[in-house]
Amino acid sequence: MFHYDYKTENTCSQLISLDLDGNVVHNVSFMGGCNGNLKAIPILIEGLTVQEIADKLSGVICRPPAQTSSQGR
Repeated sequence: MFHYDYKTENTCSQLISLDLDGNVVHNVSFMGGCNGNLKAIPILIEGLTVQEIADKLSGVICRPPAQTSSQGR
């Protein structure tokens, strides 16, 4: 099993830590970001392969909500 720390860019979280056993992901944790989401994501991906996670999350983009004229009313 190998441990990885991934420093993110342009996201709410600053760091993702995980263990890989072959291509199976274990022990995922995040530093920073939305507390509820970052508790749920590790539970949902625990034991999946890297490819399964990539397939499930492909196209998910992290960015702030679009600015609209109705915000702040």
